[in-house]
Amino acid sequence: SLLGLNTSLCNWILDFFTGRAQSVQIGSSTSNTTPLSTGAPQGSILSPLLFTLLTHDCAAMHSLNHIIKFADDTTVVGLISKDNESAYREEVRELMSWCKVNNLYLNVDKTKEMVVDLGRARRDHSPLAINSSSVEIIKNIKFLGLHLAENLTWTLNTSSITKRAQQRLYFLRKLREAHLPSPILTTFYR
Repeated sequence: SLLGLNTSLCNWILDFFTGRAQSVQIGSSTSNTTPLSTGAPQGSILSPLLFTLLTHDCAAMHSLNHIIKFADDTTVVGLISKDNESAYREEVRELMSWCKVNNLYLNVDKTKEMVVDLGRARRDHSPLAINSSSVEIIKNIKFLGLHLAENLTWTLNTSSITKRAQQRLYFLRKLREAHLPSPILTTFYR
């Protein structure tokens, strides 16, 4: 009711999650069925929407920070000014606390940190820690389909797009050599 959702819709979604179970099959062997009490079914069309509803109140505390959510990924972007990391680090601690309260698991192995430091005298940055494990500091990342580098140049992204275009062109040439009709070539191009 906090979000103004229809009660029937909420009950329908609750029913969707109630009584789910899973088993694992490898070859001809199948494990015992285990009941599930948390999580959304992977690959379900509802899962990203439900994640959005669950995280509606997960917002940045400090004006220097932003929390970006897409599907089931969350990104904290923080501006560190004059070497003062306190607002950024507090934001990350609050996000960890929010996740714990809302029964969301932060996977340290999938969590990455990229530091963009455009100052002349770059300084070392202590890695973040989640549950006493250091978060890996990386030099580039693919974020929502865009390759970002710590120096904010477009080289990595341009190379990626060029490589993908060359692969598609090669594939289209091979299809053309097979004398496929233009409508089929157009379908493959799209």
